[in-house]
Amino acid sequence: MYAVSRGLTMSDLAAVRGIDDQPLELVTHRDLAALVSSVPMATFGEESLRRNLEDLAWLETMVRAHDAVIQAAATLAPTAPLRFATVCYDDDAVRQRLDDAYASLSAALDRVTGCAEWSVKVLTSAQGAAPSGAAVEPPASGAEYLRRKKAQATRALEADEKAAAAAQLIHQQLAGRARASRRLPAQDPRLSGHQGSMVLNAAYLVQDDDASAFEALLSSVRGEQPDVLIESRGPWPPYSFAMLEEG
Repeated sequence: MYAVSRGLTMSDLAAVRGIDDQPLELVTHRDLAALVSSVPMATFGEESLRRNLEDLAWLETMVRAHDAVIQAAATLAPTAPLRFATVCYDDDAVRQRLDDAYASLSAALDRVTGCAEWSVKVLTSAQGAAPSGAAVEPPASGAEYLRRKKAQATRALEADEKAAAAAQLIHQQLAGRARASRRLPAQDPRLSGHQGSMVLNAAYLVQDDDASAFEALLSSVRGEQPDVLIESRGPWPPYSFAMLEEG
């Protein structure tokens, strides 16, 4: 099982294939449709799957294929992603799972219907940068070296505190224009590609009718907060807000 959707038809996904290039199918129950494909039990059975999950190359390939199906569906209809390797033995078992989780699945789909997701990151400049025009000659003594290091640490702390306050204000403004928001852990600088501190990493669920107003607010906030870097991406399928509240 890849995901559960509402209002999706197989003709929508005619060009999309599942894991191992298998054709996709829809298994329906009430107003829900589970997006599924067949997988071999020799690979996805309990014991074999446990071994395969330790093979990082295999896992990356399978997870990418799983996610590609979800992303394709989410561009077409409200879609709630399911965890990789959610396996049922037959269509009846799929329908039973839909019935058991009907309330949480319906709530997830209701939450994202008519909405898109925006990602916003707020970053500081590189920590510890010397003030413009500062002397660059080597310290005259050990005491001078320690003084400079302390001043540098103080500047970095003050900059981060100022940026954190700006990030909190930015988040409050954007969240006020969104249906829902989520603050996420800051990304490792090696992933973000930025040398400063990430003081905000958030996702915003924005109604389609409010997209233009949200973009305008982003532009306004950038002008109001010139001392931080604001990176935004979207709109895209509201993946972060369609995840089920229970595992």
